[in-house]
Amino acid sequence: MVRNMKMNEKHEYCKGGLEPPRLYKIGMFAAMNHVTIKALRHYDEQGLLKPERVDETNGYRYYLASQIADLHQILSLKNMGFSLEDIRAIQNGKPEKELLLAKKQEILKEIALLTAKLAQVEGYLAEENLDLSSPVLIKSIPEVIVSTMQMRIDSYDCLFDLMPKMGEEMERLGCVCADPDYCFTHYLEAGYKEEDILIETCEAVTEQKEDTELVKFKVLPEVKEAACIFHRGSYNTLSRSYATLLRFIEENGYEICGNIRESYIDGVWNKESEEEWLTEIQIPVAMGTVPAYR
Repeated sequence: MVRNMKMNEKHEYCKGGLEPPRLYKIGMFAAMNHVTIKALRHYDEQGLLKPERVDETNGYRYYLASQIADLHQILSLKNMGFSLEDIRAIQNGKPEKELLLAKKQEILKEIALLTAKLAQVEGYLAEENLDLSSPVLIKSIPEVIVSTMQMRIDSYDCLFDLMPKMGEEMERLGCVCADPDYCFTHYLEAGYKEEDILIETCEAVTEQKEDTELVKFKVLPEVKEAACIFHRGSYNTLSRSYATLLRFIEENGYEICGNIRESYIDGVWNKESEEEWLTEIQIPVAMGTVPAYR
C-alpha cells in the first residue's frame, strides 16, 4: 500500500536495532532495472507496481529493493506478449498456467502464419524465372447472385460460343449484371480433361429471375478463403498459372474445399490482343496441415 510521507518524518521499525529498508528514488530504481521513469509511472497509474512511498510535498516516488522482483515479473510477462490487462489479472489471482496456455496457442498460430509466409517466399525464390507480377493471394469471395448455364462441352474453345447464347437469354429475361462485372466458369468434375468437360458458366446479376430451360438462377455463398492468381495472356497458357497456384496450396498447408473458378476480366470481347487478356483463377481452400519449417 502506498503511504504518503514527509522527508523529515521519523518511523519506528522493529525492535532489535534493525536498519530501516532503503528507499530508492524513481530515477535510481529505473536505472537499476534498465527501464524508463515513464514506464514506472505508467505501471503505477495502471495499478501494477505502486511505489512504496510518495512524498506528499513534491510527489516523488520511492521504491524498495524488494519490489524489483515484482517489476521483473511484469517485464518478463510483457516480453512473452502479455498485455497489461493480462498481467493485472495474474496479480489479482488468475492462474498463470491458464494464461500461459492461451498465450502458447496464440504464439503457435503466429508461428504457423509466419511459416506459411516463409514458404511462399521460398517458393518464389525457387522459381527459375522469378516473377512477382502475378503473386498468389488468399482472400475472401463475397456471396453473389448468379445466372448459370451448365453443360458438357467438347473443348474449352466452346466457351466462346456458349457465352453469347447465355447473354442473349439473360437479355430476354431482363437481367441486370452486377457492378463490378463478375463472369466466371466452374469446373464441376475433378481433374483436368481435354474433352467432354462438365462446366457451369456464371454471370453475377442484381436479382434472381424465373429459371428457364437454358438459364438457372441461384445464390452462391461467401467463400471464406480462396487462393487466387491473375493470369495474363491466352487461355492456352492457363496451365502455367494453375501449376503455380496448386504448388502454393500444397506448400502452405492448404486443402482445396470447393469448385475452381475462372473469372474472366478482359478477353476477346474487349481486347484485340491475347496478351491483354486477364483471367483470375480462384480456388476455395481451407487450412489443413501446418507446413513444416524448412
